Amino acid sequence: MAQKQTAEAIRAARKEDPKSRDRDFADRLGISEAQLVAAHLDYGVRAITADPDKLMPAVSQLGEVMALTRNESAVHERVGTYGEYHSGAHAAMVLGKEIDLRIFPKHWVTAFAIEQETENGLRRTVQVFDAAGDAVHKVFLREESKHDAWTDVVESLVIEGSDTLDVADRLPAEAAKQNPAKRDMLLSEWAKMTDTHQFMRLTSKLGMNRLGAYRMVAGEDWVQPLDLSAPAMLLDAVAQAGQEVILFVGNRGMIQIHWGPLVNIRPMGPWLNVLDDRFDLHLRGDHVAEVYAVTKPTKRGAALSIEMFDATGMLIAQVFGQRSGEDDDLAGWEAIVSALPAASMETV
Repeated sequence: MAQKQTAEAIRAARKEDPKSRDRDFADRLGISEAQLVAAHLDYGVRAITADPDKLMPAVSQLGEVMALTRNESAVHERVGTYGEYHSGAHAAMVLGKEIDLRIFPKHWVTAFAIEQETENGLRRTVQVFDAAGDAVHKVFLREESKHDAWTDVVESLVIEGSDTLDVADRLPAEAAKQNPAKRDMLLSEWAKMTDTHQFMRLTSKLGMNRLGAYRMVAGEDWVQPLDLSAPAMLLDAVAQAGQEVILFVGNRGMIQIHWGPLVNIRPMGPWLNVLDDRFDLHLRGDHVAEVYAVTKPTKRGAALSIEMFDATGMLIAQVFGQRSGEDDDLAGWEAIVSALPAASMETV
């Protein structure tokens, strides 16, 4: 659990180290990122509602922004506008050509509107956090954003807040859950799928989860374990082939989706980076502990994905090939995936 510190002490410590990223600074101080932000209430920070039914339509008034969603091992940044919003008690959505989101409202617990002076001028952001004080989603205004709408948007969302925030313990990732007695049934029902979204309902019904199911049938037609070099090779191959993809990164409260090509691949230390004009991906290659090529039947044909997990069993990212038309096949994507190295028997 995050340590209890006064807001004044947190602000004083931050003044001594103003340049570190919020997440890194909070970790060093032994607090959550949300507690760091809350400590600056009335110092450029205002508490706002975390209800996505109110927040997402309001954010759409800010024009072109950068949307950021991350987990422990990947950061997904997409430039665009927040478009069509669909409410839902369990899952909500923002649908758009560039900003495409799947929202899980129960994890949207606290939110803030932040104005912060930086070396590059005033930075305005909207930030949402879960019960543990971990970031669920962030919205960064850009030079092209509608800054003249900022004040009215924030005023429409403001709630009473406290500079001392209580947070819950961080929930661990769900470990792989298997049910060997249901293995044959899993394979049988898997073959009957007509939509990828049916998979999670199937595994839940059979008393297992995604990673448990993959491990249990690894080596069968549907699931092929890959070498840990596969993510880096995948990014390079997709860029070289000009293959468009659908790339998912998420956490408990949000999944953010990129549609399109991956052009500028820039590894740096442990990070595998995609640095494109309107999309950035930062992936910790050294966090990837398991990689699978997974096939799921659909009405439009097989959906083939690359799925990466860390050592705790957390899903880091998923990548699918993107069809560019109703009749377009995915032969290029399938060729890229088939060329990726299989995992050695010692690691399966």
